[in-house]
Amino acid sequence: MTPPLDLSRRQFLTAASLTAGAALLAGCAPGTASGSTTQTLQFWHLLSGGDGVTMSQLLDGVNRAQSAYRIRPTVLAWGTPYYTKLAMAGAGGRAPDVAIMHATRVPGWAPGGLLDDWDLDRLAELGVDESTFPEPIWNKGIVGGKRFSIALDAHPFVLMYNTDICGAAGELDSDGQLKKTSSPEEFLDQLRAVGGSAKGHALSYGYLGDGAQMWRLFYGLYAQHGLAIELPAGGRIGIDKDAAVETLAFMKTLLDGEIAAAQNDYGTAVAEFATGKSGMLMTGVWELRTMQNAKLPFDATMIPTLYGTPAAYADSHSFVLPHQAHADEHRRDLTYRFVSDMLKGSFGWAEAGHIPAYLPVTESPDYAKLLPQAHYADAAQHVVYDPEAWFTGSGSNFQGEFGAAVQGVLLSGDDPGAAIDRFIRRVDTLLAQPNPADPEGKWK
Repeated sequence: MTPPLDLSRRQFLTAASLTAGAALLAGCAPGTASGSTTQTLQFWHLLSGGDGVTMSQLLDGVNRAQSAYRIRPTVLAWGTPYYTKLAMAGAGGRAPDVAIMHATRVPGWAPGGLLDDWDLDRLAELGVDESTFPEPIWNKGIVGGKRFSIALDAHPFVLMYNTDICGAAGELDSDGQLKKTSSPEEFLDQLRAVGGSAKGHALSYGYLGDGAQMWRLFYGLYAQHGLAIELPAGGRIGIDKDAAVETLAFMKTLLDGEIAAAQNDYGTAVAEFATGKSGMLMTGVWELRTMQNAKLPFDATMIPTLYGTPAAYADSHSFVLPHQAHADEHRRDLTYRFVSDMLKGSFGWAEAGHIPAYLPVTESPDYAKLLPQAHYADAAQHVVYDPEAWFTGSGSNFQGEFGAAVQGVLLSGDDPGAAIDRFIRRVDTLLAQPNPADPEGKWK
């Protein structure tokens, strides 16, 4: 598996000598805009496609709204390329003022000193504190008792549904929303009813060769048992095998060729739903614009609570302070102001499908009118992130390793118990290895 740093220990140590190379990557020597006292702040992110367009619009907005700072964004390729370059820039002394990281990656970075922590008092002066975030999202930014990230959003795994197909099947309530189901059996009955009104399958779910899609559904349903997977450094995985096997077996039940295709990749599943052939789609909120552009009659909700405890698998795009050995305090003040401005102006981010982390936005009357986003906003109170370890998180290989261990169950009916055992062995091997950023385990 690839560690969150995406660098070997040797690469990390030698990165400090790559100042010139990091400067080329950054293209961002600190300075001011020509002919003015406006400070130019360097901001790195990994958002492309529709999210990239929306981010550019938000940055244009904050740049126009004031004259104290101007944001100069640098966009790098999602995943390993981004995290490698960000690590090298920090180690080489050419880190940007602020960057976006997935919240699930932060625990692997903080021990290596690649991030500076946020000053809670400075944040509070700008109206950013614990009271303005859902509890699980606020808590996720804390590592070793310090705050290392400020979430812009939560982007959960959700259930989208075609309102025409589900309505014809009699599965909409008096408000026109999908009827609630509270057990695997009830959900399966609902899916079979929906399938009778769909040209294709009741449910579109793509998983082939995509460990992330398998993991998102699995861990969300596993967490509905009121459980979490624990990954203690140097120890063994803490997992309820019975619940894990039950969850995996249920996923296989969905793939019977009638409820959902027995073999489907992610792109095919999205296309099936977008063309109006299926009744439901399990996917991330990032596909909202896809369905809106398809002019589809649809709505969205949390994945049904089938095992008692509401839970929504998610990650968060979060602001971090890449480490600077001699940070300029004035620029840092402006960076704090920029993050505050972005949080307070994140309604545009909500329009793209993400759930803003800043509660004054999601609790506003305008957000309540934003559909279908308002119908899955409760997911922010029930988000479940990857279990914390140096090798987990979005853009790492952990989710792919999970997929490699369990895909045979979904594809060809392999034994779920044996698959979970394979997963346990893979994880225990990694837990025995030190975090490359903290090889002696000194950081707490």
